[in-house]
Amino acid sequence: MKRDAHIHSPYCPHGTKDALSAYVEKAIISGFTDISFTEHAPLPPSFEDTTPDQDSGMDLPTLAAYLDAVERVKESYKQDITIRTGLEVDYVEGYEEETRAFLDEIGPRLDDAILSVHFLKIGDRYFCIDFSEEVFMEAARLAGSTKKLYDRYYDAVEASVTADLGVYKPMRIGHPTLIHKFQLHHGDKIDDHIRIERLFRTIAKQGYEIDMNGAGFSKAGCLESYPPAAYLPYAKSLGIPLVFGSDAHNVQGLHKHYEKFYNESTPK
Repeated sequence: MKRDAHIHSPYCPHGTKDALSAYVEKAIISGFTDISFTEHAPLPPSFEDTTPDQDSGMDLPTLAAYLDAVERVKESYKQDITIRTGLEVDYVEGYEEETRAFLDEIGPRLDDAILSVHFLKIGDRYFCIDFSEEVFMEAARLAGSTKKLYDRYYDAVEASVTADLGVYKPMRIGHPTLIHKFQLHHGDKIDDHIRIERLFRTIAKQGYEIDMNGAGFSKAGCLESYPPAAYLPYAKSLGIPLVFGSDAHNVQGLHKHYEKFYNESTPK
């Protein structure tokens, strides 16, 4: 089975206008048999998006339109490919109750979901840590160092893994080393292998999956997957399911870097 389980859509506030059907047809042509649309869920209602355009997640009317659109494309292509209705849900520290309430309401409509950390609280401010190198560096300055920012990130991801978000909590942890996005730009050599391995043990203990995310290969400041390939054997040794996700925000990016994880002789 060829599966791409982290795909965005024309309903992404900061993405493409490529039609859902265009994604599906490319997936079929590329030999994929299972895909998940995992659009950015609305942020907690009382949380203020700190990105300039405040476009990190869908609003509620867009969410309703997105869910209906995915259901239509699922029906249209049901003889050709498995399509899963999903969301990428942000874990924002301090907003667990609102996130749980959202999942309680929307969870019954989902086939798949990812839980990701994009926003970190440093002092009394939240930073979208992967938005830009400038935002990253400001967060590192306020955290006290790049190393301390890395530690804050892993603290937040571990908190997401153990948080009580109800029965519809996503079982897959999104791009668990996203903090590496600017590693070739910030100039500090950070050894975070202890934190990564500890995070993986926490994920394994909870029985969750890892989003084996290829998007970092395309980021000039990263040039590796999230998580890096060197850690995949350790994850496998812990029995953690690794689920490929291209994290595509347009049709061109769909399935990108899949071949870096798999070849024709590698079990899917």
